[in-house]
Amino acid sequence: MIKLRHPEDNMNIENTTILITGANRGIGRALVEEALRRGAQKVYAGTRGPWQHSDKRVTPLTLDVTNAAQIQRAVGYVDSLDVLINNAGIAMYDDLSKPEVIEQHLAVNLFGALNVTRAFLPLLKRSKGAIVNNLSTSALAALPIIPGYSISKAAMLSMTQSLRALLAGQGVTVHAILTGPVDTDMTRSVDFPKASPESVAVAIFDGVEKGEEEIFPDSMSQSIAEGWRNGVTKALERQQAVFVPENMTKAA
Repeated sequence: MIKLRHPEDNMNIENTTILITGANRGIGRALVEEALRRGAQKVYAGTRGPWQHSDKRVTPLTLDVTNAAQIQRAVGYVDSLDVLINNAGIAMYDDLSKPEVIEQHLAVNLFGALNVTRAFLPLLKRSKGAIVNNLSTSALAALPIIPGYSISKAAMLSMTQSLRALLAGQGVTVHAILTGPVDTDMTRSVDFPKASPESVAVAIFDGVEKGEEEIFPDSMSQSIAEGWRNGVTKALERQQAVFVPENMTKAA
């Protein structure tokens, strides 16, 4: 059964069906566990390789977000969806000297998320659901040791803002997760304070349930949250959102 929700209502994770990409480790794995803790009815766990979970509510899906055939097969397994979390991503050190590294970041972090979103959008429109994109504070200001990653996350932020405006009239909410340093495989070799994936997952679902457009799930990112929400960039996003064609805002 599809859980209908009015656009003005906040999302409640209990009894929902959720798809999480990159679900077998780090923030993705923590999101699976937190969704289960909050009473999700079903969690589709997208991973590139075989993976199992002891909870029967979890359905593993082989889902490389750069593989069009796997995306379409995954769509065939899912008959309803309330929340899509685009969490799969890569981060590699570079110095902008190798275009192929930038292209690889864009293929996974930008186009992977976009293609998965497009594939599952009909289900999300039916349920008046939510799209949750895992970005980074690097989307707001580049981290020079991973510029390819930063570029892809900045592009993903622009995509998120565009989807938010385009889908607002169709009852689908779009959320951006702006994480600071999190203790995952990507950051394990770097020595600085990091939040735990578990605490970040809690804050992400709290933000989704509260209807926050931008979610700042750790102490570092929270320090800039007020400045972002009251800043000129957010104000400009709201101003420019009115330029969505009327036929798109009223689409079924």
